[in-house]
Amino acid sequence: MPEKVHTKFGDAPGPNALSETYNAPKEKLKTAPVDCQEITAPATARINGIKRLRDGSPKLGQTSKSPKHDDLKQPAKPNTAPKNVATDIEVPPNAKLINEVLSHVQGALDIPQKVDPAQSRSARSQKLTSNGKHNTTQERPNLQHLRKVATQLEKSRKDLPIWAKKIDIRWALRHNDVLLLNGETGSGKSTQVPQFLCTEPWCKKQIVKVEDRNGNEETIPIGGMIVITQPRRVAAITLAHRVAREMGSPLIKGASGEVGYSVRFDTVVPLGAKIKFVTEGMLLQEMLHDPNLRKYSAVIVDEIHERSVDVDLLAGFLRQIIHGDKKGRGGIPLKLIVMSATLDLGGIEAFFAKPGTQPTYQPGNNHGKVLAAHLLELEVEGAVESGQWRPSSDESSSSWGGISNSGDEGNHSIYSMPRHEEKKCASESQPKPLPKGDFPRSEAYYGVSENGVAVEYVRGRQHEVNIFYEVNPAPDYLHNALQTILQLHVKEPLPGDILAFLSGQEEIETLQTQLEGYAENIVKTLPRMKVMPLHGSLPAQAQQDVFERVKEPFTRKIVLATNIAETSVTVSGVRFVVDCGKAKVKQYRPRLGMESLLAKPISRVSAIQRAGRAGREAKGKCFRIYTEQDYLQLEQDDLPEILRSDVIEAVLKMKARGVIDVLSFPLMDSPNIVAMEKALLQLHMMGALDDSGNLTTAGIKMASYPLPAALGRVLIAATELDSDVLLEVIDIISCLTTDSEIFLQPKSEEERDDTEIARHDILDRRGDILTLLNTMRRYAAENADRTGWCRQHLVSVRAMKMALAIRKQLRQLCFQQKLLKFSPPPDPVAVESIAPERAEYILKAFLKAFSTRTALLAPDGTYMTTIGRNTIAIHPSSVLYGKRVEAIIFLDHVFTTKSYARKVSVVQADWITRALEY
Repeated sequence: MPEKVHTKFGDAPGPNALSETYNAPKEKLKTAPVDCQEITAPATARINGIKRLRDGSPKLGQTSKSPKHDDLKQPAKPNTAPKNVATDIEVPPNAKLINEVLSHVQGALDIPQKVDPAQSRSARSQKLTSNGKHNTTQERPNLQHLRKVATQLEKSRKDLPIWAKKIDIRWALRHNDVLLLNGETGSGKSTQVPQFLCTEPWCKKQIVKVEDRNGNEETIPIGGMIVITQPRRVAAITLAHRVAREMGSPLIKGASGEVGYSVRFDTVVPLGAKIKFVTEGMLLQEMLHDPNLRKYSAVIVDEIHERSVDVDLLAGFLRQIIHGDKKGRGGIPLKLIVMSATLDLGGIEAFFAKPGTQPTYQPGNNHGKVLAAHLLELEVEGAVESGQWRPSSDESSSSWGGISNSGDEGNHSIYSMPRHEEKKCASESQPKPLPKGDFPRSEAYYGVSENGVAVEYVRGRQHEVNIFYEVNPAPDYLHNALQTILQLHVKEPLPGDILAFLSGQEEIETLQTQLEGYAENIVKTLPRMKVMPLHGSLPAQAQQDVFERVKEPFTRKIVLATNIAETSVTVSGVRFVVDCGKAKVKQYRPRLGMESLLAKPISRVSAIQRAGRAGREAKGKCFRIYTEQDYLQLEQDDLPEILRSDVIEAVLKMKARGVIDVLSFPLMDSPNIVAMEKALLQLHMMGALDDSGNLTTAGIKMASYPLPAALGRVLIAATELDSDVLLEVIDIISCLTTDSEIFLQPKSEEERDDTEIARHDILDRRGDILTLLNTMRRYAAENADRTGWCRQHLVSVRAMKMALAIRKQLRQLCFQQKLLKFSPPPDPVAVESIAPERAEYILKAFLKAFSTRTALLAPDGTYMTTIGRNTIAIHPSSVLYGKRVEAIIFLDHVFTTKSYARKVSVVQADWITRALEY
């Protein structure tokens, strides 16, 4: 039993008390105070002394004046909002306004909201449903109520740091086709930039003449809409609803409105929409039908620093459109705005620069290289402090030339400047304002970038964070993390919760057990511990609880999280961060055709971002369980996803868009040639490419489905077989394409036995694929209590709701494409057992796409893959775990402690032979 620790817990220790505690026994830690800069956008930030939400709006009950030029150079003023002394919680001055401000954050977390009876039906129709989707029912919008809400929200919009850059952003895009916008977390860039630009003259729909494929001239409209990409569907939906409220516009199907969204299996775009939020994958899908993006005047790529595969492909295609001949757009340019929360935009600037302006730059090797020194953080800070930084505009006029802040109807006096601004401009040795009238095109003018790429920065402030490093390398970082958490709990007074970053679920559960053991024996004079895990496998409600403030008195919350907490909504109350310096990262091995999931050192960007979690609400401290030398040896940025994942989806999308030589297609970072060749071979074996490398009919269909390439091939194969098993395959694919796993996994052998008993009526001895089919069928047939059914069978409620929605959309898609002859009957439908012959057809359909992911039983009882002859084991989460069969097919191949096959089913060896020969 651990020894009880006792310390006086009333007076706050001195500023060096904690460091003295660490240095006392072993001279363990040293301190290096830094002002942590956030790299990506969590949900709240403190900017200019104001707590802000993810979209940049002020948090509960706070007000601030609009930031001026000089405010960007001054320290943040302390927050003076009224507080409740007993609870130290800010008192909201306007609860109704707060509900409007917070509704999008509540939607992202599935937080139930209280409905005001006086609220209009249209407003209630835009609330989130229990499955995380917005209810966009056909109700008549109350325009008066919407305008009232927009008027209330306008006050908070003007408090955002991005508001001071409104005119600069508009000016930059009037004279450049590309804008790189760097804005700190909570600056408001995601919500405000599209609103700044949708009234610009270049954003109006224009009628032009273009040549069609046959050389005939046709008259078509170009532009009139701005599209904004988001890396996640929840972000796209919630931001669309937020912007719609700010603009006083209804977001309802069939109604007229200005804002819409489109994500996989869910699209709401009102008539006459000017702003559209989409996921990156959905914009790529649009490019298949409209390679020139004729509907749009501008594309905003948000959160580009996350560098997903889709965003890298988008960047490559957009580069071609911007620097192409523009014939497909009737000569009208497409504006591009790239937004990021990082300062290292040099490689992006070089990638989008006009051809010839960067003669030494070659795309394909951006990672790890800074190609524009003036974008380094130290250079930026130096320019600000020296007074050479370009001043930001305020509400009244532009530092460039006085663009009007009102709508752009009528006369546009973009070259005029008020006299007091002229004097200021001259006194600061800035370029003189340009004369009114037509601008002489032959002269260079201030605001036009030489390489065609304008750069703007939105500065913000947050609280200082002190960084503590290990003096010597830690042989067991988990043990050191435990000691650090306990010492923080003993020495630091309340308020102040602890957030510890660990590499995975197993470590979290181990440390949670240890901490809970200490919590039972801690003395009563110390605060109680409330240990809470946070990882992707948790149910939505359990994740939501972590973000809530501690309700129990005299209690400290200790959150044990994976890197999911780096970019999530801010965990309230956290002032101390413990960083192990590692994270589990997926790495695809093209030669073996499998993914490894191993703990690896994080990047410096991630380390800075983790430290920033401690300074969201007040001054904080970050304890890194590694040395400062180790930190300096970390990579600057995370490895882009395209360099560490299977690129079969990327290759298929490039082929579908007409790229003949995918190996030479310009990307910011080009994948390994072996990975590209492997992807081409897989697509050929699926029947998506012919012997010449061109797309087949099946390949064209695969690219058009909002599904991974392999599952799209399975869908097509289901229609090619003699037996019609398309409905069964749709049910299975629906379960495979949810955001989280369908089945909740047991943590011990005892729980495994209980799980098998709970699922005895849905488990299929033929494997996981048919078990998923049983699960979907029985869930859809449950008409009384589907939530209770999920709990009884230890199935994720959230995942099943999403699977059911995907199932509905896929059925509609297949019916529209005449793959289904008749519309399926509505649920509930009586469930029948799967006949052996139908099960055989279903598994053969999956073999069409996964023939390379098969294995045969070896004489020694192990499984050997048919391609590569490598040893593989069935994952413990599989129905077939511990069983021996002749041959198996697996949908996932991962490496953790060893090489595992996941989502496994029984097949026959001769089926595999025929599939590989085909």
